[in-house]
Amino acid sequence: MLGACLAGYFVYHAVQGDRGILAWMQVNQQIKAAQAELTKTDDDREAMEQRVALLSNSSLDLDMLEERARVMKELGYYDESFNNTLQGADGDLSSYSFHMADQGTDAMEREKQFLFASQEGRYLWHVNEALRRLYASPDKFGNCHTCGEEITFERLDALPHARLCIKCKEKEEDGKRR
Repeated sequence: MLGACLAGYFVYHAVQGDRGILAWMQVNQQIKAAQAELTKTDDDREAMEQRVALLSNSSLDLDMLEERARVMKELGYYDESFNNTLQGADGDLSSYSFHMADQGTDAMEREKQFLFASQEGRYLWHVNEALRRLYASPDKFGNCHTCGEEITFERLDALPHARLCIKCKEKEEDGKRR
């Protein structure tokens, strides 16, 4: 009887005890869960490192400098087109046309060119301001000016000179509509 009780005691503790089979199975489950969490954390870290690499000053700097060059080229085109009106294209040295319809067409074309050039000029100003922010404080570039949160990579990729996150920009636009 004493042997049976002693054997029962050891079997019980071998299965239910602190170092028993059930405790061993729980520890194995915890190890697997920790390994899965480690894998997920490593993947998140790798994704963040890729985002940081994409958001590095050199890549944003190049994107904005290329955009600035494109806008400057467009503004040069508009400058040339201001000088080349329909009157100048036909060799007439006079800036006055003899027909009212020609005058209206010329005025409309000059106005359209001026509108496009002023839009490009405003865009160039925004790109220049973004470059100034990037060079002045590279560690703060990519943070929202209103709330201070990080601007998403997708937004900066689409609009490198963005100074507001999506939420704050939506609030700003809603305020302008009212």
